[in-house]
Amino acid sequence: MGHRKPFVAANWKLHGSKSQLEHFTSQCTERIDEDVDVALCPSHVHLGFTAELLGEQGRVKLGAQNVSQHRHGAYTGEISCEMLVEAGCRYVLVGHSERRRLFGETSFIVAEKFAAVRAAGLIPILCLGESGAARQARRTFEVIAEELDIVIEKNGAMAFDHAIIAYEPIWAVGTGKCATPEQAQEVHSFIRSRLAEDTPVIGEKVRIIYGGSVTPANAQDLFAQPDIDGGLIGRASLDGEAFLGIVEAAKGAS
Repeated sequence: MGHRKPFVAANWKLHGSKSQLEHFTSQCTERIDEDVDVALCPSHVHLGFTAELLGEQGRVKLGAQNVSQHRHGAYTGEISCEMLVEAGCRYVLVGHSERRRLFGETSFIVAEKFAAVRAAGLIPILCLGESGAARQARRTFEVIAEELDIVIEKNGAMAFDHAIIAYEPIWAVGTGKCATPEQAQEVHSFIRSRLAEDTPVIGEKVRIIYGGSVTPANAQDLFAQPDIDGGLIGRASLDGEAFLGIVEAAKGAS
């Protein structure tokens, strides 16, 4: 991963309770140092509680799993960027494959959310990824380019100066089937090159992390790739020891 500081985020999805969060934070915060940027993304319901648990320790930052593109209005059940700022968030997942696939978020909506997150001073973690069918049809690069280009068109490549990209192949998310280091590296390199076409310095600087069935067993080989700067961790992040093992793998690869 070269000179880029590794980044690892725990995405708890629709999991977790207050007692689990208490155990996780007590288990992990003292064992994570400043060599790796780490974020914890719990349910919206638990953001305030998690912020209190994390306190001023600084080792683990708070992230949200989703946000509205709207600042306010008649949008029942939605959460605004300003609300996330008040809750103590630093990062926000944008365009996760489950949001796109299960809740109908289009790439245009994702681009709007990315803009709203940046305008609020938060750091978006933009998720990109192809389906199994698209990979079999050799359309991986086409799909990734489509998802990335609409965000660039709306926000400009310089907006990625304070953003993170997560490549998360849909066929690997939650399936237990991880992309090989070579498969992941190929896509990460493509994303970096795509950004560099517009703004070379951003292409080199932006952190691109991998998400999709990452475990302590495969993390080291993934993070050893030159364009993989860490991971977006789902299932394995619910186990504190497993998550710490992944963080250590990122640290060792830096």
